[in-house]
Amino acid sequence: MKASKHLIQGCMFLSLQACMLAPALSDAPTDAPTSPPTGTPGFGSQPALPEPEKKLLPTVNIAKAIGWAEGEKPVAADGLAISAYVQGLDHPRMLNVLPNGDVLVAESNAPAVHDTVSGIKRVKKWVESMVKGSAGAQVKSADRITLLRGMDSQGKATTRSVFLQGLHSPFGMALVGDYLYVANTDAIMRYPYQRGQTQITAPGIKLVDLPAGKINHHWTKDLVASPDGLRLYVSVGSNSNVGENGMDKEVGRAAIHEIEIATGRMRVFASGLRNANGLAWQPQSGALWAAVNERDELGNDLVPDYMTSVVDGAFYGWPYSYFGQHVDVRVKPQRPDLVANAIAPDYALGAHTASLGLTFYSAKLLPERYAGGAFIGQHGSWNRQPHSGYKVIFVPFANGKPSGAPQDVLTGFLTADGKARGRPVGVAVDTAGAVLVADDVGNIIWRVTAK
Repeated sequence: MKASKHLIQGCMFLSLQACMLAPALSDAPTDAPTSPPTGTPGFGSQPALPEPEKKLLPTVNIAKAIGWAEGEKPVAADGLAISAYVQGLDHPRMLNVLPNGDVLVAESNAPAVHDTVSGIKRVKKWVESMVKGSAGAQVKSADRITLLRGMDSQGKATTRSVFLQGLHSPFGMALVGDYLYVANTDAIMRYPYQRGQTQITAPGIKLVDLPAGKINHHWTKDLVASPDGLRLYVSVGSNSNVGENGMDKEVGRAAIHEIEIATGRMRVFASGLRNANGLAWQPQSGALWAAVNERDELGNDLVPDYMTSVVDGAFYGWPYSYFGQHVDVRVKPQRPDLVANAIAPDYALGAHTASLGLTFYSAKLLPERYAGGAFIGQHGSWNRQPHSGYKVIFVPFANGKPSGAPQDVLTGFLTADGKARGRPVGVAVDTAGAVLVADDVGNIIWRVTAK
């Protein structure tokens, strides 16, 4: 009887979703869905938050992945120029610039065993995977790190080599002394590194295990080393949207962990962060910052993704509340004791923008207006009407805090009829001061310089 109930529910769900997906996946032109103008509700230090919406089914509005045609490229802001540093990669996600100028690119996607759930949740997950597949998010993981070196007269990388392979959905990378640390989806691995080498063949040594398992809903694990090289910080996303798989499945998740490199001792540094990525040190304050993807299914304008300084021991609300102490009534049972201490994040980045990349700019190549601020790679929505994200934005900083409205840096990732030429992910600053952007649909690393 229980199986029959799930089958009936699944069929109903599929039928309704099919009706929703038909227009979203159609090739017929539609009104151009564009990101909300910067400075509108959902952005800034004190964003206007609407009331939650109650719907039978969530919004599904996929930007079908089509890639870039020959000669096409994103539109750069005034005073900036853009070129393709390397093309033909395999789902590039995160970037790490080594001291000698080499650029490491994690070519990665979700592991094969991923989001294993049962019953109606399994049906919903299957439909969701179909939808995301149209957005270019279901390609097999290359499970490698590629090294890029130099630049020719056309602005292209002169050397491209497989630096590390046989990994397991790698994402974050950090170089500390003579060791490269890689955050796979299930562990942090350590590899010996010599300056200038173009390939690592030595076997890695596991430093610590990371929460993973058969569900592993948010599989990406970003990584950054402390400035003194003594500790690593790794982000671990939640195993659900708002705890619907059971809070016993969330142990060690929705958190940033601190690892003592010398001993491997690991502790929760901050919690209640639904899906943190883009870990970076703010140069003025010295604080750790992160870009965080917030929860879904509360409406087009809830809940804003955000970036925030990460305070040791702080709780940021997930799943019980959002943006401080706004209670999410879907979560049962509630934890008013935790909500009472939930910290509001520093700066909202727009609802469903999927802000993944974050880096601070302390170089001199770009115009002065970018000094000290943050570049954010917004991967883009799949569940908002109109679309949001699909761009790289900049937030100015003063005295270690955001100090103004976000500014568009790169746009044009969406066509006029709502198809995705590309989707920005990781952002980094190379040793010349240019901003690098990983585009996992275009399979390109873009390089942004002064015009």
